[in-house]
Amino acid sequence: MAGSAASDEIARGLAARAAEAGLDAVVCLSPENVAYAAGFVVPSQPLMRWRHAAHVVTTDGREAMVCVDMEESTVRAARPGLEVRVWAEFTGDPMGTLAGLLRDLGLSAGTVGIELGYLSVTDHGALSRALPGTTLRAADDLIARARQIKTARERELLTRLSRISDRAIGDALGAVRAGDTEMDIAAALTRSVYEQGAQQFKLMIVATGERSQLPNVGPTDRVLKPGDVCRVEIFSVLDGYQAGVCRTAVVGDPPPEAERIYRNLVRCKYLVRESIRPGAIARDVYATFLAEFEQLGMPPIGFVGHGIGVNLHERPYLGPYGDEPLRAGMVLGMEPLVYRSGHGFGMQIKDMVAVEDTGCRLLSDVTGTDELFRIEA
Repeated sequence: MAGSAASDEIARGLAARAAEAGLDAVVCLSPENVAYAAGFVVPSQPLMRWRHAAHVVTTDGREAMVCVDMEESTVRAARPGLEVRVWAEFTGDPMGTLAGLLRDLGLSAGTVGIELGYLSVTDHGALSRALPGTTLRAADDLIARARQIKTARERELLTRLSRISDRAIGDALGAVRAGDTEMDIAAALTRSVYEQGAQQFKLMIVATGERSQLPNVGPTDRVLKPGDVCRVEIFSVLDGYQAGVCRTAVVGDPPPEAERIYRNLVRCKYLVRESIRPGAIARDVYATFLAEFEQLGMPPIGFVGHGIGVNLHERPYLGPYGDEPLRAGMVLGMEPLVYRSGHGFGMQIKDMVAVEDTGCRLLSDVTGTDELFRIEA
């Protein structure tokens, strides 16, 4: 997406929302929102919070960026022709540099939306002192709402990522057998992700046997044994966007109750997908899931889906407090699951879906999930 029409479309959308909100410009500061607005990731910004980068778009459509000198060449290569202001690492002043850019854009007495939820108190103070005549207003919610509706190119990218994650899990589960370790699953998983063209991955979960009850845990040297239930999830990443997919497998024959629990999750999967359509209220989709899941007599999670894009979790949440209507253009991670089954294992089906005019489209469509994956014992 870097330097493409996709980033131009997003910038125009932000400019329009800024104008509607009475702002003169919007400044994106977090790594996720800089990637969203600029169309590419400033490489070290997610790793070192003090390496500030910023993307500015004014209501009349002018764009500019701020970055550290170390990554000036990367930023200019990604967006040729874009105005870039550079601050020197160790001796430079990123907030002073941003303030100078905003002044030069004619915003000395303007109203500028920024990410107050990301900016530290220290940096906010420095920026305010450097721009005494500028009104700084929170734009976090404005940007979050803009991100909910994906452009066609965002949806295309998330579809590709969904299939990468899905195929990688299938490859990994097919590459191991009893006697191998969780690390062996992880090795096959990451190899497939990179072979398919992902730039990186986030939040790889490999949880087998009794560890399948634990949320968000990475691989260990635990050895796979017959009867183990295995939860495997990965978020493949391109240009700052990610798609998370999870599959559940069993080594050999499943333990008692596993088939019954998994059949319930499959029914939940279909009911939720059928409920996802434009105009559906998020909490009503969750209620549909809950009515089926409660038949298991097990504690449910507080949501069954959420938006996804440049963040792992974005609004809307398909949970009991979600009062937002779903809209065409949203992309969701949908995940009926149970961690504490009471039988020593957890199970999960996580898919990526797009909300379209006619309903819900499955994006992670490589492997089937109607039956448990089987790993050779």
